[in-house]
Amino acid sequence: MNTILTHARDLHVTAPAEFLELVRGNDQRFIDQFCPLVTECNLIIDMTVVQRIDAAGIAALISLYGCAREAGNTFHVTRVNPRVEEILQLVGLDHILVTSDAARPAAPSPVRMECPAA
Repeated sequence: MNTILTHARDLHVTAPAEFLELVRGNDQRFIDQFCPLVTECNLIIDMTVVQRIDAAGIAALISLYGCAREAGNTFHVTRVNPRVEEILQLVGLDHILVTSDAARPAAPSPVRMECPAA
């Protein structure tokens, strides 16, 4: 699992290759792996590796979201496969869980030029 710290309380991790499918049978392992992280910090999981998700996988994501909220933290996923994103859209979780901001580098601040008054 790759880990990137972006701020003191923000953690960006990549879902391990073992979660190619976030489905019944490995959903509890997913929760067990990431629940300790969401209780300690804001977590963003890069879901590039996840190619398929079912109801158990959706429930796992919701469970992590709830754990994070209870701890006063945030939980999001990014770089979601189009098929997985479509399913999250169908159940209305795309607006809650999916973030594209984490995948993009921060935009540079606009340059402000001030001219003295004449």
